[in-house]
Amino acid sequence: MKLIPIGVSARHIHLTDEHVEQLFGQGAELTVFKPLSQPGQYAANETVAIVGPKGRFDKVRILGPVRPSTQIEVSRTDAFALGIQPPVRESGNIVDTPGLRVIGPKGEIELDKGVIVAARHIHFHTSDAERWDIQDKQLLRVRVGGERPLVFEDVIARVSDQFALDFHIDTDEGNAAGVKTGDQAELLR
Repeated sequence: MKLIPIGVSARHIHLTDEHVEQLFGQGAELTVFKPLSQPGQYAANETVAIVGPKGRFDKVRILGPVRPSTQIEVSRTDAFALGIQPPVRESGNIVDTPGLRVIGPKGEIELDKGVIVAARHIHFHTSDAERWDIQDKQLLRVRVGGERPLVFEDVIARVSDQFALDFHIDTDEGNAAGVKTGDQAELLR
C-alpha cells in the first residue's frame, strides 16, 4: 500500500516583493509564522483582506517566500462568497483568471488576474517518484478514508527534488471526505 500524507489547504495568497511593499510598506518583508510541508515554504505572520464583487475575507494568510507573480488560491465555496468564478488550475497558471482587491495595513492593490481554485495534486520528491514509477504531470487516482471515504480522480503528480511527499486538496475537498491535514491517503494509481 502506497500511503501519502494529506495537506488540506485553506484560502491563501502568494505575493511578489513589489506587492508585499505596497501592502505592508517600503522595505517590508514576510516573517515566518510556521513552516509548511514543502521545504522552504512557510505561512507568514502577515495577513491581508481580499475583496470581490459580492464579499470579502479578512485575515487571509500569506504563504512565503515571495513569488514571481501574485496568486490567490480559494475554494469553490470561497469563490461563490466573493462573487467570482476562478478556474481550477495548477499553481502558477494564472492566465485568463479573475482578479480581486487586496487590502493590507499600508495600502491596497487591484489585481486584474491571479485567482484560482487549486487543482488537487501530489508533491513527489524525485526519489519517491522513481520508487513508485511516477512521472511529472501524470494524472493519478487517490483514495481517502475519512468519515465519507472517496476516490479522487485526476490528481496531478508534481515531481521535483525540491518537494516533500504530500497530497494537497482544498477545504471543500477535505470537508467532503471528512479528512484533515496529517491524515493518510492511498495512491491507487
